[in-house]
Amino acid sequence: MAGIAAVIAKIMLSGPDADLEEVKEEATEILEAEGAMNISYEVEELAFGLKALMVKMAWPEEKETDLIVERLKTIEDISEVDIVDYRRAFG
Repeated sequence: MAGIAAVIAKIMLSGPDADLEEVKEEATEILEAEGAMNISYEVEELAFGLKALMVKMAWPEEKETDLIVERLKTIEDISEVDIVDYRRAFG
């Protein structure tokens, strides 16, 4: 029986002029198409006007998290994606 994992990914934007709302929309479409659920975002302020998006989601355990990284990196305004937390969800 496959379970659900709680995953947090950190998305580094390519620059201070990156359109956060557009990135969120594209990321949500990609992640939902791959099976992610309950997707939410937090903006993390970095130095020199740069921002990162922290993406929280429920992810099917049977799928590799490398898929998240590979698919999100196809978005134009994203320079880097890292999985910063992965936990098995219960309940």
